[in-house]
Amino acid sequence: MSDTLYIKIDRNVLVHKPGVVLKDIAGLTCTNADIVHKLKTMKIHTFHHPVGKKQKKQQIEVFSILKIIEDIGKEYPALAIENLGEKDFVLEYVPKEEPKWLGILKAAVICILVFFGSAFTIMTFNNDVGVSDVFQKFYAQVMGRKSSGFTTLEVCYCVGLGLGILIFFNHIGRKKVTHDPTPMQVQMRKYEQDVDTTFIENCSRKGTNVDVD
Repeated sequence: MSDTLYIKIDRNVLVHKPGVVLKDIAGLTCTNADIVHKLKTMKIHTFHHPVGKKQKKQQIEVFSILKIIEDIGKEYPALAIENLGEKDFVLEYVPKEEPKWLGILKAAVICILVFFGSAFTIMTFNNDVGVSDVFQKFYAQVMGRKSSGFTTLEVCYCVGLGLGILIFFNHIGRKKVTHDPTPMQVQMRKYEQDVDTTFIENCSRKGTNVDVD
């Protein structure tokens, strides 16, 4: 009875070395440990430095699992292979990780943009629907006198708005209200999946993906 190799590759794989071996992109398991050990070091792809470029640039290739199975089959023709991952995947090469200070700077810029953008959105929304006028009329009907513009209604609204945002986004500093992913994390994950799917489909239509002949 021949051995069976189980292989699992994610939709998007990030590597930092130009020479890519199987263990860099895939999870492997087999009853024959020697086969797994040898396959982990099998060369899959090499990213070449673009001619005329002084710096190494980020490169992306789309692979078909059939190409990986074909390469493995050349080494072990009698080996049965079961794919537990994606049929097509994106292999992304980033020469080196960005400096920590650059990541902090990007996060700071994004936070500033989100803060002022959100503040502007909230102000324009309140102005469009006339929240201040509604509060003044409601206060006059209930209390029987004109509102000063700074009452319990305004205070509760401001506090409730801030708390509502924190609870909705499920994030307070580094802590989460619950263990569920935040709405922002969910949307970013969906965006990444859509980008990968589009990239794979575009490469497939152009015939630029790495596949079997």
